Amino acid sequence: MQVKNYLQKIDLTVPRELQTLVENRRVFNLRSCELNIFESYEQAYHVPLTFNDLVITSMIRGKKVMHLSDKPSFDYLPGETVIVPPHETMIIDFPEATVDNPTQCIALAIDDIYIRETVDYLNNYYNSGEGRQNWQLSFQRYHFENNHEVTELINKLIRICTSEDRSKNIYADLQLKELLIRLLQSQQLGQAVEGSIADSNGNRLNFVLKYIREHLTEKIAVDALSRKAYLSRNLFFKWFREQFGITPLEYVNNERIKLAKELLAKPQHSIYDVSKLCGFTDVNYFIRVFRKLEGTTPKAYQSAQE
Repeated sequence: MQVKNYLQKIDLTVPRELQTLVENRRVFNLRSCELNIFESYEQAYHVPLTFNDLVITSMIRGKKVMHLSDKPSFDYLPGETVIVPPHETMIIDFPEATVDNPTQCIALAIDDIYIRETVDYLNNYYNSGEGRQNWQLSFQRYHFENNHEVTELINKLIRICTSEDRSKNIYADLQLKELLIRLLQSQQLGQAVEGSIADSNGNRLNFVLKYIREHLTEKIAVDALSRKAYLSRNLFFKWFREQFGITPLEYVNNERIKLAKELLAKPQHSIYDVSKLCGFTDVNYFIRVFRKLEGTTPKAYQSAQE
């Protein structure tokens, strides 16, 4: 899993203040959430961890191996986020942790009432037209690559929760609500893409996503997409952003960069050729988009694959 959206590193615990070398924990309590910072400084295996609330975890440094119930184990690396339901025990391995190479991970435990209020807000005010749905967190989609927006939101939440600002509950509330909504929209996008592959004619959303997927190498105008969806340009733009939290152009660029990464893995392709094959008419624009989404240039990415 190639990930470039890393969280800002947090200062490690001063050695004399460590309570344990495995999953040493610092806690910052707020009204709607609890920020936990975990650090491990030696190898350990099958370490259990359970929260009474839903938890959003993100890796900052090092490597863990996660074992969740009824799911295959997986490497958990910096730049990734995992959501875990209340009362589910995570079993965690630390195969590489040392004093010189510790793991560090944050876990945001979020009050259930707060989550329900946020989901109700989406269902009542952010849900219109043919695409009406019952918004809810799905734990079938639990392992995410951080995108730029999610990374920035988690970074802000860490700064807020660890600050001495008397108004931090207010600021945390705003950031937390947006983070939950973006995770919900990310899950919705994944489900919609799967739906468009399984049944391209199921609804207008499936049809539009299939059209984008099949025309990535061509010019794709928002006006053309809105006509495919039988909506005006303004309604289509609003409808798409409500569903996924990104604009149609952002989605197209995301898909083009995914294709570009596949092509860049083959050294015979030049940066110019990849840009053209992915539907970009300007190679400099392609490089800017790639760097924004991947945190590196196409050339550096290609060199790393060799």
